[in-house]
Amino acid sequence: MGCNSNDIIGVKRTIAISQIVLSLIDFRCMKLFERNPFGHYLFLKKMLIRYMGYLTHRRYRGFNELKIEGSDQIKNLPGVNVLFVSNHQTYYADVVAMFHVFNASLKGRIDSIKNVGYLWNPKLNIYYIAAKETMKAGLLPRILAYAGSISIERTWREAGKDVQRQVKMSDISNIGKALEDGWVITFPQGTTTPFRPMRKGTAHIIKKYKPIVVPIVIDGFRRSFDKKGLMIKKKGILQSIVIKAPLEIDYDNDTSEEIIEKIQFAIEQHPSFLKVLSAKEIEEQEQLNKQREW
Repeated sequence: MGCNSNDIIGVKRTIAISQIVLSLIDFRCMKLFERNPFGHYLFLKKMLIRYMGYLTHRRYRGFNELKIEGSDQIKNLPGVNVLFVSNHQTYYADVVAMFHVFNASLKGRIDSIKNVGYLWNPKLNIYYIAAKETMKAGLLPRILAYAGSISIERTWREAGKDVQRQVKMSDISNIGKALEDGWVITFPQGTTTPFRPMRKGTAHIIKKYKPIVVPIVIDGFRRSFDKKGLMIKKKGILQSIVIKAPLEIDYDNDTSEEIIEKIQFAIEQHPSFLKVLSAKEIEEQEQLNKQREW
């Protein structure tokens, strides 16, 4: 018994539909099991950033007030090979706030994190450099590490004691891998103590990988949270994040010392910032501190 033309068309349509369905299944599976260069599942990372973002949003817009300046810089940056350098005040709250600000800015919310919906489709290639011992100290730090930590071994301190050891080249390579994939946040002083010396490793990374270097100055986090940045210490504190224009760096001719000095000035951690203030500067600072009192 022969097949008529309608039967043949029907079979072809069925085959075409089947191919489309299989392609969609394959696409969804690919997205579900897609990983970043460090082997982390992007789907799981997206869910984690959404969930943790919703939980932490009121820490910066509710319990406390986060004042943002310069976030329009974010939208003008390329998608990869960007290094953010910042002073450091808590283990985790600083980074979480930056995740909020970066994603809000990319969704068009300039100097604002109003409406946490900006985290529905977050930027998944944001990484941050953190001490390996810090990110392994408990379940919550391990969860936060999955969101984007590049965990490195500190060469100068471990378990509260001073040490001296060589830089692990695998740590440098991992930072380079993260820069090739996206954006990296680093705290070049390596400590939450203000005005500590910068680690020269930051300059080495800049000269080696030639990223765009964006300075950030934060304040108010030390007053708002405990040292780890997990517990709210005081409500109603004015927090601030200032994102500055990228640094002008001659990657080939600037010395490591010159790069370090540029960063120190940019993130306002150069020793000269400890100078005696003028009466006008003191008055302006006191007015600002009234909003940060606790």
